[in-house]
Amino acid sequence: MKNCDRDSLDSLLHQITHLRHHKATTQFNKLGLHRGQPPILFMLWEKDGLTQKDLAEGLNLTPPTITDTLHRIEKLGLIERRTDLEDLRVTRVYLTEKGKSAQAEVNKAFETLDAQCFKDFTFEEKILLRRFFIQIIDNLSEEENDH
Repeated sequence: MKNCDRDSLDSLLHQITHLRHHKATTQFNKLGLHRGQPPILFMLWEKDGLTQKDLAEGLNLTPPTITDTLHRIEKLGLIERRTDLEDLRVTRVYLTEKGKSAQAEVNKAFETLDAQCFKDFTFEEKILLRRFFIQIIDNLSEEENDH
């Protein structure tokens, strides 16, 4: 099986990633969000008042990327950044009321996307697919052997 074959596993994985990214972008654009913004919101919905550093590390993003993304989310009125009163060098990120209320809409967008992705899959097939995805992640996360 050649890598350039449209039906190769590599090509199929790429097609799935591309299509899901496109569908997610469409879903989040309807909410006025960029696709990279919901992961930040999810972290804040789980624990409000995280530092910019916490968010960057938790999402494996560079500080400039997190700063730019936070700026865009702040312009939407979903978050506000405040200086930590105990350490003035630290900036904490808090959800606004609008940001808190957006959780239901964002969750619904993900549910819609998942429903479309996994339509006609049985519960068992989804469990098996999940196991395969975890195995791929584990395989790609392994350190290279110098054999």
